[in-house]
Order: sequence, then structure tokens, then C-alpha cells
Amino acid sequence: MTFDASETTFQNSDTDPHANDAAPYGGGDPYADYREAGDLPFTELVDLADRRLGAGVIAANDEFFAERENLLIRERAVFDPEHFGHKGKIMDGWETRRRRGADAETPFPAPEDHDWAIVRLGAPGIIRGLVVDTAHFRGNYPQRVSVQATSVEGAPGPEQLLADDVKWEEILPPTPVRGHAANAFEITSGRRYTHIRLCQHPDGGIARLRVHGEVVPDPAWLAALGTVDLISVLNGGTYEDASDRFYSSPTQIILPGTSRKMDDGWENRRRRVRDTNDWVRFRLPAQGAVRAIEIDTAYLKGNSAGWIALQGRNGDTGEWFEILPRTRLQPDTLHRFVLRAQAVVTHVRLDAFPDGGVARMRLHGTLTESGAAELTRRYEESGA
Repeated sequence: MTFDASETTFQNSDTDPHANDAAPYGGGDPYADYREAGDLPFTELVDLADRRLGAGVIAANDEFFAERENLLIRERAVFDPEHFGHKGKIMDGWETRRRRGADAETPFPAPEDHDWAIVRLGAPGIIRGLVVDTAHFRGNYPQRVSVQATSVEGAPGPEQLLADDVKWEEILPPTPVRGHAANAFEITSGRRYTHIRLCQHPDGGIARLRVHGEVVPDPAWLAALGTVDLISVLNGGTYEDASDRFYSSPTQIILPGTSRKMDDGWENRRRRVRDTNDWVRFRLPAQGAVRAIEIDTAYLKGNSAGWIALQGRNGDTGEWFEILPRTRLQPDTLHRFVLRAQAVVTHVRLDAFPDGGVARMRLHGTLTESGAAELTRRYEESGA
């Protein structure tokens, strides 16, 4: 069996169980022989399992060697060859104990045996791709992984999610993975989910998990709130394109909350071509009427954008029009603008002159009647 994702090949672990092992750590840079996933389009989408959105690992059947919560840490996994504890080597990831068979005659675990962890997504959404990162798990990674997903409204606990009446859909069947590698999988289900269950077959360790997709917000919740941030990731705002992604993803501009440090926003490289500027384009969850805008340059002190401008358009082929003229920004400052007239848009483009960073942008307003109807249709279809 071979699974190919952007030129990343997984060998048949049935004929050679060690075909996907990484070489033992030999000293020096632990990432020197790390196997990247390649350039995958879905990784530009928001990580639905980002703790900044409210995601969490709420249960696991086993976390003997390393805690399940490590799966969602934003930073790449750290490896310290000298870090041992009372239970053995301490790894930066989720690691279970070695499974055993029923008796001395059958020492290996049964084919169906596996370990699992349940992840609450930070926002309900359509999953487009998964990255199962086994960094530093060179000979102790799982032979296969599988992923199931479900949609349960409210805030269910593990007992509710594991109940017999909860339907879990397999979005990734048991599939070989490589050790010390970013294992990427495209998902084509198209349904909206609230939770996933990551399974290791039969056991082992996984450093990080990323669940990339598109948020599909509940239109009834947005209507109850009234004025909302129409561009927030939590409300279905999406980053589409940008002139530069050198230091960080533009998606961070529309994350909830305030930035915590300089790289928790969008920062581009220094632009050297005169009469050009950097820009980033976003799509609202549906047509909305924008009434007020916030542009935050928190923690960007010597590298914030000098000036910004905001344009909007209504529809994929609509003409771009000015919402905010070119406006001077102050470093490390929250800027607020009340519009004289509401701007009805489906897309916005933020221009930075000539370059520099923006920590957060918020577009306060409401969905239009047609926008609310469109979002309701998408919400109902994705839950079918």
C-alpha cells in the first residue's frame, strides 16, 4: 500500500513494518533529517484545532509517556536527548505505552487494537486536510493512523461523545505514516464537524496535529449576537491571498483576541521595489454590511505598516471600491474607524504601504438579508 501526498510516499508497512522508520538520532540538529510534507494548498487554510480558537484535546485512552495536550501546541516539537523522567524518555507529543497481546502465545496486540485521543475543534468547520506530525518519534511512531469525525452541538464531554448514539464518520482510514515526518492527508468529506478522534494503530507517539479547513458558523448564533466581527476566523472569515507570507501567515490577522507577541500577526519582508506595496485579501462568510473597523499593530514597534488602506467588493466579480483611504498607522497601537456609511461587501483587501506588519483587523457589522440566507444554506447543507 502506498499513499502519495505531494510527493511524500508511505511504504507498505505490511511487508516491512520498519519501512517508514527514521534513522536513530545521531546528534546535532534534530530536524536535519526531518521529512517535510511539501507544499500543500490546504495548509493555507485555518487550523480548526488551534487552541487560540478554543480547541482542546479533551480525552485519551492512554498518555503514559507524554500528555495528549502536546498535540495542539503551536510551536514545533522540541527534542532533548538527555530529558528522561520516572517513566522513561520524555517526548514533546502524545505518546502511549507499548500494547501487548493477550498471553505469552500471542504477545502482539490484536489487529483491531489501537489508542485514541478526542479533539474538540475550536470552531465547527469543513475539514480539507490533516497533518499528523511524528517529529522525533523515529522508531516509536504508530504503524498507522486513522481519524474519525462527528458533529455534536453544545459542549459535550467525553462520556457524551463516546456514547453509543453518537455517529462517528471515518474521514481517514487506517493509513501508514512515517516516523520523524510531517504526514499530510487531503480530506474530501465536505461535511461540517465539531470533534475528531485521532487513532494510533496499535500504539506509539505523535508530536503535533493540525486540522486545516473552513469554519462554517451557525447563522442563528451570529443573528443573536447582532453586530459581529464579520472577518473573524470564528465567524467564518477566510484569508484568500497575499503579496507576502515571509514571516507569518496572514490568517493570523483575523484570529480572535489580541496578539501576544510580534509574530502573532502578519509581518512581511522589507519591500525594496519602489511604487509597490504589500496586501492581503479576505473573504467574509457571506455578504455583510461593515460599519466600523479596527486595525491593531500590537507588538509591532519598528516594523508595523506605515500606512494602510482598505478596499471592498461585492461578489467575486464586483468592482473594488474604497472603504478606508490611505491612513497613517502608529506602532503598537489599536486604531478604530467608524464609517460614515456602511460598506456592503463579500471581500476586502488590506493594503500596507510600503510594507510592514498588522497584528489584527476586525470588521464590525452584520450579515445582510441575502448574506444570512446564503450562510444558512451552507450551514444546513454541510450538516446533511
